[in-house]
Amino acid sequence: MPDDLPNDGDKRPPEPPEGQPEYRVYRSRRGIFSRLRGSDIPKSDDAAGAGGGRGAAPGAPGQPGGPDEPGRTNYGSGRREGPHLPPIKLPWKRREERGARPGRRKPPARRIAFWLGIAIVGWIVVSLLAFAVSAQLQSFKLAGEAKDALHGNPFILPSAQNILVLGTDARPVNTKEPGAANNPKCFEQQEKGEAPHAPCSDGEYRADTLMVVRAGGGTFNKLSIPRDTFAEIPGEPPGKINGAFAFGGAALQIKTVEKFLNIKIDHVAIINFTGLENLVDSVGGVEVNLPYKLCADIAGGAGGGQGGITLHLKKGENTLNGEQALAYSRIREPSECPGKGKSAYTYGYDDLDRAKAQQAVINGIKGRLTSITRIPYNFIHGPIIGWDAPKAFVSDMGFFTMPQLVLSAAIGGTGGTDVLCGTSKKEAEKCGIGTGPEGSIEVPQSVRRAAVHRLTG
Repeated sequence: MPDDLPNDGDKRPPEPPEGQPEYRVYRSRRGIFSRLRGSDIPKSDDAAGAGGGRGAAPGAPGQPGGPDEPGRTNYGSGRREGPHLPPIKLPWKRREERGARPGRRKPPARRIAFWLGIAIVGWIVVSLLAFAVSAQLQSFKLAGEAKDALHGNPFILPSAQNILVLGTDARPVNTKEPGAANNPKCFEQQEKGEAPHAPCSDGEYRADTLMVVRAGGGTFNKLSIPRDTFAEIPGEPPGKINGAFAFGGAALQIKTVEKFLNIKIDHVAIINFTGLENLVDSVGGVEVNLPYKLCADIAGGAGGGQGGITLHLKKGENTLNGEQALAYSRIREPSECPGKGKSAYTYGYDDLDRAKAQQAVINGIKGRLTSITRIPYNFIHGPIIGWDAPKAFVSDMGFFTMPQLVLSAAIGGTGGTDVLCGTSKKEAEKCGIGTGPEGSIEVPQSVRRAAVHRLTG
């Protein structure tokens, strides 16, 4: 080494061993943002902070190997940072870490319960959709003039409204019973509640069932009007109240009942006999309680070759299928029951008893649908019941209003039977049962007002 050069061996890097290339180390210039956040490169001993300048003894504060300064983290290589906080773990991150552990899975019982709950909810949704679609399809069938005669709104559940339930004496074309329609178009007219028009004539079909149901607002009351009740028919001569349907369909029947009871009819439901039978069968039959045994031959009886049916019902509880329930609601003249003991034939049976029987069938259907003990059965058959229930009626109540009627029936309770002129002996004495024109029933205004008072609660 030349003598005129300064001796700086302490500062120069050692010479590389022979046979190895010489390496040079370069340091890049620090950027603007790197100055703000600090460097991640450990500082050398020469670049130590103010607490340990060049030549500071190892082990001193701030130097490699020295003790940590308060509020600082010493990494042992001269690197110092601010206060060191533990990393924050969010709750869902902790759950993900726990779930990611190998061998950890949900218990089989929990997985089964989860999918079972999904299946139950899906089945209920299918049942509700079947009910809503069926109800809406039935509402399309109702005649336009019948809809125009109504005064209701779609919101039955919060406010009570009056529903006229009526059934006609028409029978399907393919039945052998007396009264079967000769022309399919005539049967369709009465089924939809249309006024008779060509090729059908006036007076062909009359209302066979008249019942006003007041539902909503926590109530569910019923009032049956005997079909032979004498009443004024708007635009027609006075006569039996069921004759209004024969002249003007459901619209004229609605106006006649409104005038007779001095109330407004908000909704209408025309009973479909085939649909009613299917509904009773889908809910597993209905139970009716008879005060005495009852026998009858409907339309000639089962052996008459006329498509009729013979009923032998015992005193007390009876479970009826669809065909039996429909026949029971149609009995007007019972027959004498075989064996010992008195029967309905002995005690007497009239149109008022017939109206009570119709209410008993309605109560039986309602009881099947709302009973707690029937929940498993109704759940399993939910889609079938949902589809068949609205098909028992042709009504203006569609997918939005009909479910509210079902809820109103469940909330309002069953209640007893209430038949005009048939609630008590005292009321019957005020009425002229069978003494009016053509053997009709004359009902004074006082009896009507009392009946409406009971109906509206």
